Amino acid sequence: MTHSTQASTSQPTIPPLTCGELLVQWLAYYGVDTVFGIPGVHTVELYRGLPSTNIRHVTPRHEQGAGFMADGYYRASGKVGVCFIITGPGMTNIMTAMAQAAADSIPMLVISSVNKIKDTGSGEGHLHELHDQQGMVSKVALTSKTVWQPEALPKVIAEAFSLFNSARPGPVHIQLPIDVITADASHVAKPPAHSPTAANDLMSYQIMRPLPNPAQLDLIVEQLKTAKNPVLLYGGGCVDVDSDAKRLAELIDAPTFLTINAKGLLPPGHSLSLGSNQSLEAGRALIGEADLVLAIGTELGETDYDIVFDGGFRINGTLIRIDCDAQQLQRPFRADIAVLADAQMAISGLCERLENATALDHQAAQRVAEVKQAMIAAMPTSFKGQNALLKLFRDEIKDVIIVGDSTQPVYSGNHGFEALGTRKWFNSATGFGTLGYGLPAAIGAMIGSNKPVISLIGDGGIQFTIPELICAAELELPLIVLLWNNQGYGEIRSYMEDRGLPLIGVNIKTPSFESLAAGFGAGYRRITDKQQLLGALQQDLGGQQPMIYEVDEADDFLAEMGESFTYFS
Repeated sequence: MTHSTQASTSQPTIPPLTCGELLVQWLAYYGVDTVFGIPGVHTVELYRGLPSTNIRHVTPRHEQGAGFMADGYYRASGKVGVCFIITGPGMTNIMTAMAQAAADSIPMLVISSVNKIKDTGSGEGHLHELHDQQGMVSKVALTSKTVWQPEALPKVIAEAFSLFNSARPGPVHIQLPIDVITADASHVAKPPAHSPTAANDLMSYQIMRPLPNPAQLDLIVEQLKTAKNPVLLYGGGCVDVDSDAKRLAELIDAPTFLTINAKGLLPPGHSLSLGSNQSLEAGRALIGEADLVLAIGTELGETDYDIVFDGGFRINGTLIRIDCDAQQLQRPFRADIAVLADAQMAISGLCERLENATALDHQAAQRVAEVKQAMIAAMPTSFKGQNALLKLFRDEIKDVIIVGDSTQPVYSGNHGFEALGTRKWFNSATGFGTLGYGLPAAIGAMIGSNKPVISLIGDGGIQFTIPELICAAELELPLIVLLWNNQGYGEIRSYMEDRGLPLIGVNIKTPSFESLAAGFGAGYRRITDKQQLLGALQQDLGGQQPMIYEVDEADDFLAEMGESFTYFS
């Protein structure tokens, strides 16, 4: 009996270097400095090696929150977000966040456990067992790989980072059986002494996106020379393009639209910028009348170009597309000239050629000014107050990043807000369109950028992920959560009313957010006027706790702010 008891309580022998420890070393080599994860019995061995690195661990309160944090972390910083997720329910929980990231081309590395090698896919009812975890996750990822033996680990991680840098990015999933995580990896290749993110090693590490074919660039320039009324469309694939984006628009002298994820490529008030208004009637008409449309780094997707969902967006002129994804070059609109290339290199190449050519004059500024007036006339009255609020944040808070959910100020801001730079405005109202994104993504953005962040989220949407507020409190982040209260699912309620549908499921009971804020370790303010808001920001941005600013959509001060608001400024 004594021997049996000793045997049952003895600890397993830990090898000198486990596969889990080696994995963490390789992550550090690739420049990872933050991991979002919730430890579980299947993943605790991934944590053994963290103290020997400079990698920070952040604990969300739900795996979906981990994924949204990793998403926001990348969008604000340009660094890949990494998650540690348990087998089974952890993976089903994070799949929504992975799908949002996939829709918006956001790189994310999700590392999970899976059952022991002999038990994987057995159907014997083991803890957290799924019939086919890899097959399930592969539907929302660029790829899903299983590390069946420690020797494969360096290659699998290298493949993941090559996908982030060489093609259209998105989530990548790597899973390790729990007995592989603890396996001896002493004999497996270790990371080199120097990180590939060091300046001298960066180029040798990255697998670069394809360079543009010079002959194709020459052809595009010839097309631009003969065009009478070209239009330029920039997408999220241009988010890291430098000042050449503005330079190209001016060299072509073309009206320019930015997708929501491309906001900031042109400065506010630029004479050629029409913002993110491709779906408005005047914007559609301008694009439809263009004899040449140059679309760079944009999938031409519905949530940027047909947000009214009536199928009315048309391209009638010659369509030239530049994209790093070969498949995307032909969907949903087939290109007349398709260039598979990195956006920055293609734009730089076009600028060089156009600077040496005769200046193009399409009198675009006059056309843009006329279209702007038509767009402004089409904006709902309520948009002015909401955009005035967003502009106040932008102008009063240096380097502010505004992260949005699917809520009314986000919808209006997508049309009327002008960002001061890229990576300063993003939200989940595009692509997959999830609710609950705004709070955890804002936390990730603040961790990744170390800049002030405003989270825009509605009273309905915040209930999806409000436990993440305590994560922000735990990290002492002075995050400002602008809570837009329209007493339920206001946007869907209006949609149902317009169609004569019964208002079922939208007039939900909402909690006392003041009480919830206190319970989660956050501060709370009910915002009722502009001066109060300015004073609150001055006091709270330098604090050590998140703050909820609750704003009722019916408040008079919003309309008053809107009276002095000017679009495209």
